[in-house]
Amino acid sequence: MPDFCKGAFADPAWFPPDTEEKKVAAAKVRARTGSFADTLSVLLRTVAEAKQKWPSVQGWGIVGLCWGGKIAALASGSESPFKVSGQAHPSRLAAEDAENMTIPNICLASYNEPADVVKEYAKVLDSEGKIGHVEIYETMFHGWMGARANLEDAENEKEFDGGYKQVAEFFGKYV
Repeated sequence: MPDFCKGAFADPAWFPPDTEEKKVAAAKVRARTGSFADTLSVLLRTVAEAKQKWPSVQGWGIVGLCWGGKIAALASGSESPFKVSGQAHPSRLAAEDAENMTIPNICLASYNEPADVVKEYAKVLDSEGKIGHVEIYETMFHGWMGARANLEDAENEKEFDGGYKQVAEFFGKYV
């Protein structure tokens, strides 16, 4: 797995970025990690290498959390090496990304993602020629399936497990 963040990592305390201080801190990390296009380029090279190393694998999928969700969405277009993609508590969700998708996509949002954008994204994936599932986990916060997961809390653990089961079932249909 390549270090897409180039050694720069966000502090979970910065999320959600609901203060100016948190926004500035997160922006500094993003500035050091490079552009989405640069990261996508590294990802596509890595997948090409993996396909050569493991030629018996018949289908590849991608799932991303937060910032990785945006990368997964961008990697889901007409030239995608993947058969299916997914996102959990996605960062910078955009209906335009869903419009460009040519593979099935599952998107599990938290209540912190902009509801209007999530609804527009869902509308696109519900349109003819698209395969997708979009769901807002109304009681879960940004990061609930990743670094901010609170597995000591029974409700968090239940939703964490449920989210991963949902992704696995979706991927099982399309890989």
